[in-house]
Amino acid sequence: MKVWTESQLTQLSYAKKMETAYEISLNLVKNLGFNFCAFSITSNTREMHRHTINLNNYPAEWNTKYEQEHFSEVDPILAHCNQSEWPILWQEEVFSKTPKLWQAQKKQGLRYGWSQSVHDQNGLCSMLSLARSHCPITTDDLYKNLGYAMFICRHLHGLVAKDLPTTSPNPNTVHLSTREVEVLKYSADGKTAGEIAIILSLSESTVQFHIRGAIRKLGVNNKIAAVIRAARMSVI
Repeated sequence: MKVWTESQLTQLSYAKKMETAYEISLNLVKNLGFNFCAFSITSNTREMHRHTINLNNYPAEWNTKYEQEHFSEVDPILAHCNQSEWPILWQEEVFSKTPKLWQAQKKQGLRYGWSQSVHDQNGLCSMLSLARSHCPITTDDLYKNLGYAMFICRHLHGLVAKDLPTTSPNPNTVHLSTREVEVLKYSADGKTAGEIAIILSLSESTVQFHIRGAIRKLGVNNKIAAVIRAARMSVI
């Protein structure tokens, strides 16, 4: 298997098109013992937001449900990878605040996996996830395959990044999600997280999640500062 794996890594290193590179990556991941492989890349800047890419071989039903249920707004794996390049295992305690997402995910066969990300100076964030339906991932599994996953993620990230403008994004340009804008607007009106949760039919923890996201993106330390900066930037 080692020879076959090294051969696939060589093929991947020479792949210059995203579609080809992803197909090679998918075969490599399956050779490592995983059913599923997902790669996505996004940007927090308005100028590059259109370059969002999402490739995966997840069940179509799961992709549809994930979008319809707006799971991206509460996904703890996505939240972690948006902030850290440290690998994260899919474990029940990670999803303790989002049990609905965890149960729905397992029902589709996405039971055991991990995700990791790459961030660059141009504001691009890519995330690679490997998953399987059976056999829990041990610490040994993670460390044994971490290098392969990192190589895949960085190569796919590089293929997207090379075709984007090389100029650095305006540091004053911030892209907030629709929910983040909503919670900031209600916060500016003096509403508490509990009151906003009722108005938007969300859980209070979800509202807090969006507040923290806005605080991070705006580069401030608290909700009040986030509201003030968003207002000054005409975001709200």
